[in-house]
Amino acid sequence: MKNYFRNALYGLLGIFLYFLLYSIEGLPFALVHVDPNSLPTFIKVTYLVAYEILMIAIMLLLYYNLFKKDLADMKKNHKKYYSKYFKYYLIAFAIMMISNLTIVLLLNKDISTNETLIRDTFKISPFYIYFSGIIFAPIVEETVFRGCVRKILTNKYLYVIVSGLLFGFAHISGYITGVSDLLYLIPYSSLGIAFAYIYYKTDNIFTSMGLHFMHNGVLLSLQFLTLFL
Repeated sequence: MKNYFRNALYGLLGIFLYFLLYSIEGLPFALVHVDPNSLPTFIKVTYLVAYEILMIAIMLLLYYNLFKKDLADMKKNHKKYYSKYFKYYLIAFAIMMISNLTIVLLLNKDISTNETLIRDTFKISPFYIYFSGIIFAPIVEETVFRGCVRKILTNKYLYVIVSGLLFGFAHISGYITGVSDLLYLIPYSSLGIAFAYIYYKTDNIFTSMGLHFMHNGVLLSLQFLTLFL
């Protein structure tokens, strides 16, 4: 019980820092009374990349032992993990695509605001979107929504569901304008649930992190090709 409470507090600390750092992202500009929107794109992108590097560094330092242990395990078992659990990612990806298409077509809704924001930012700064989506998101989001939540919830089913829902909600929470926007929990949470299940089964953060990296990398590359063509 003592070990559980220590691990749970450690997990809560990581989650708290994640949301805290996101909430104060624009604080330096507010302190000097500068409107970020008035700044050149290069300065805004440089600041955002530097801030996300800071968040990555904090998570790496906070969970250094976890990363060290899992990296050693991944070197030995990466083939077994990915060959066995890749199919669960494919199932989640199919659910994500089908549910997105259903929401757009049958309910006459646009793509999620989060996705719209990504596409708009991509046109302005592909470098930032690639860094944020392929480097920052897999490392920080998997550490928080998989690693930290796992330290708090020990029950398999409760952990997988809560981890997936938190992951989904984090991707839509800033863009909810009505109840119907909650429908986008389905595509985002399906992916989060798959990552949580895979992490639970392998007990290795690099398994879900690697799949997250691949997922974002493929989608962003396709988006780049679409915009380029």
